[in-house]
Amino acid sequence: MKPIYIDYLNALDIEALAMTDAEIIGAVEAGLVAQGNGQTVIEPRVHLEPDPSFHGHFNVLRGYVAPLDAAGVKIVGDYVDNYLHGLPSEFGILNLFDPRTGTPRAILDATVITDMRTGAVTAIGAKHLARKNSKVLGHIGARGTAYWNVRLLDHLFDFDEIRVHSRRPESRDGFAAKLSADLGKKVTAVADWKSCVEGADIVVEASRLSEPTPLLKTEWIKPGAFVVPYGTMSAVELSLTDIMSKMVVDDWGQCKGGKFGSLRAHVETGRLSEKTLHAELGQIAAGLRNGRENDGETILFWHRGLSLSDIALGKAMLAKAGEKGIGQRLRFA
Repeated sequence: MKPIYIDYLNALDIEALAMTDAEIIGAVEAGLVAQGNGQTVIEPRVHLEPDPSFHGHFNVLRGYVAPLDAAGVKIVGDYVDNYLHGLPSEFGILNLFDPRTGTPRAILDATVITDMRTGAVTAIGAKHLARKNSKVLGHIGARGTAYWNVRLLDHLFDFDEIRVHSRRPESRDGFAAKLSADLGKKVTAVADWKSCVEGADIVVEASRLSEPTPLLKTEWIKPGAFVVPYGTMSAVELSLTDIMSKMVVDDWGQCKGGKFGSLRAHVETGRLSEKTLHAELGQIAAGLRNGRENDGETILFWHRGLSLSDIALGKAMLAKAGEKGIGQRLRFA
């Protein structure tokens, strides 16, 4: 047997790649288009909860993207209390394989990949489903994925006003300060949910709740808004789906089952079902279904997170790493 090598990109390597906003969005949208065209296989994510007292769990995501000739498995830990230890809430590893032989090809730190691809899916959803003249963003939550939500949305929309809120003042103030510095514009930290959400053109809810609590009120959502709730525990009222002209998800197979998710109760009560679902985002990205059709539509997009997005972004990073001579090559066998 010939020697087998795997490419390895750690967190420092990925930082050195300096992926641009356009590169991140482009890579992830290519994965969504492949999904829309039926060129992928997605296995519903599974969870491992070692002990409820640890206040965290692992997500295991699996998928195959035919146009990229890659299969992959990502394992990501999601621990609510990690900030108490000076750690990010999420750590992840992405493993890529040859889909024909199972030969391992690459291992990548997937912590920032998770953040980037989540932000990219939010932004791509807005590209197709938000009003083109959206100028006010209200963002709930300041965890790792939140930064890339705001950054990549602003890349597409160049907002006039960005409001952010999270439970801890030091968290939201630090988040707003970092975004202000990186985006070169004022980002305002607000002290409550209503001030953040009410009247915004785009609303993103990425809160960190320990149990479902309806903190985001339906009455705050203005007609024509684009709303993206994706917290692990639901923070929205059951009535939120009642005001929507269209409801879109990233993958219905993942959204209709499982223990976690911001719209779990809406699925269980039939408010979100195959009948009420407008489309998956990949179908819209591939041009097979309509996105927003007029400014009056109020549209909801729920994404659970796709292995396809991790694989697509990981492949793009490996290609750029090869061009720049970044990363390590490890002997596997």
